[in-house]
Amino acid sequence: MADPSPIATHIFTADPSAHAFNGKIYVYPSHDRETDIQDNDNGDQYDMNDYHVFSMESVGGPVTDHGIALKADDVPWVGKQMWAPDAAEKNGKYYLYYPARDKEGVFRIGVAAGDKPEGPFKPDPEPIPGSYSIDPASFVDDDGQAYLYFGGIWGGQLQCWRTGDFVREAYDTMEASGDEPALLPRVAKLSDDMHTFSGDVQQIVLHDTDGKPIHASNHDRRFFEAAWMHKYQGKYYFSYSTGDTHYLVYAIGESPLGPFTYAGRILEPVKGWTTHHSIVEFQSKWYLFYHDVSLSGKNHLRCVKVRELVYDAEGKIKLAQPQP
Repeated sequence: MADPSPIATHIFTADPSAHAFNGKIYVYPSHDRETDIQDNDNGDQYDMNDYHVFSMESVGGPVTDHGIALKADDVPWVGKQMWAPDAAEKNGKYYLYYPARDKEGVFRIGVAAGDKPEGPFKPDPEPIPGSYSIDPASFVDDDGQAYLYFGGIWGGQLQCWRTGDFVREAYDTMEASGDEPALLPRVAKLSDDMHTFSGDVQQIVLHDTDGKPIHASNHDRRFFEAAWMHKYQGKYYFSYSTGDTHYLVYAIGESPLGPFTYAGRILEPVKGWTTHHSIVEFQSKWYLFYHDVSLSGKNHLRCVKVRELVYDAEGKIKLAQPQP
């Protein structure tokens, strides 16, 4: 199969969170912009400062850019770097969740609300109390309970929170290593109004196929960033990026809070350093949204693409067409 075309070419987009709302797919990506900042493991080159929302009535059909739905200047607490967002719908309202560095350089997660899936969104004046790190992913279960998944190591600062408090000095020293269990993503239940956590932030346990925790040394399977949750035939699928090994992988569990058992890879490495995705059902088919750098050839200037997914008889995920 030929490499899919980007869904947008007039701006650079990344980290796509896709949802089916009102008979359309809405995509909530990061908005990459040009910068002279050199690539580094801190992610300083990813210097985004606003969000556009895109929609499509069919996969492969025309794509509408609804323009800027939220920008850094709208949010009093934001210092810089509005990274990968996500969105949710509950009781007829739409919510945009987004990470950014506060004025002290610490990543927090904010929430903004709107009456339409394309926004505009009005942000809360402060980040969600108790939130930290990056890559929020929202999931509303069939019973109406909503969850927010988050976390990312290295530039995402998750390693700085191992004690439960932010330890700035731990940025370069607190990443798990060797046979130590890998750092784990986080999840919290959202309140009924979707603006705060209704309980404590919890770690999501990720087991390897042998039933033991995935070790930090297993870079092909351990969590790095880009959490995503979807549900298929009563099972919960937690997918994520392995980061420096550039795989998208997934694990399956019986509860949205885990534990989850590693089940396989979804996508092999693409062009570019980062990999980040979402999975959505639309018109009785399943789709993977992801990004690469095929438009620019630069790690910080990415473009969103989409592929169809299928499930086998055991509920395992694979691409509908082989990856080129």
